[in-house]
Amino acid sequence: MKNKIFGLVGRNISYSFSAGYFKKKFEKLKLDNVSYSNFDIDEIEELPYLIKNTKGLKGLNVTIPYKEEILPLLDKLSKNAKIIGAVNTITISKKGKLKGYNTDYYGFKKSLQPLLEKHHKKALILGTGGAAKAVAFALRKLKIEYDFVSRSGNEEMYGYADLTKDVFNEYHIIINTSPVGTFPDVEECPELNYNLFTKKHIAYDLVYNPEETRFLRQAKENGAKTMNGYKMLVYQAERAWKIWNK
Repeated sequence: MKNKIFGLVGRNISYSFSAGYFKKKFEKLKLDNVSYSNFDIDEIEELPYLIKNTKGLKGLNVTIPYKEEILPLLDKLSKNAKIIGAVNTITISKKGKLKGYNTDYYGFKKSLQPLLEKHHKKALILGTGGAAKAVAFALRKLKIEYDFVSRSGNEEMYGYADLTKDVFNEYHIIINTSPVGTFPDVEECPELNYNLFTKKHIAYDLVYNPEETRFLRQAKENGAKTMNGYKMLVYQAERAWKIWNK
């Protein structure tokens, strides 16, 4: 049988979860002819060259900072990926056609659901990148209202300085979609007043390395329920594997 290659496209991704996860998965399934590699590229423009020169490449995951930048290079988008405006999974046809999907939203939705209670009606999304877009789409599916938070804030969204006690009393789900606090910068965290977290809050961090970020630790100290991004990654990876094997 011909070798099949899958992989992850991103920048500075040596720490990535995907390669280790799929390596174990392929061993468990006894798939000797399937492998998964990290493709660390400095610019998204390198992607066509990479695809052309990697024989047997069938599918890719996409991570920071290319989930939105990759869109112009794709031939087709799934319905959800088109609505979200970000892609984290790609299939490569025999003719070399690229189709983009988003499995992030599915992974986030599935991992958040068990934590939800009746009062969890509104969420704040910290960050505005590709992952934030997938999170927003998942929240819409769950019928949870949301607003974005960016460093500066504007008429459309909150800035970190706007997050007062009144805001925290209204929004009981706080989701960090920014890379702030990722290894090796583990002492960094979003600039919030962590004393405003309560037992009513969920603090969700898409970061999974370290296992407990400073954001999660401080929210937990004030009674919040916390979750990191590990389960989301597992669910999105399994969904990607399904898509590649369709």
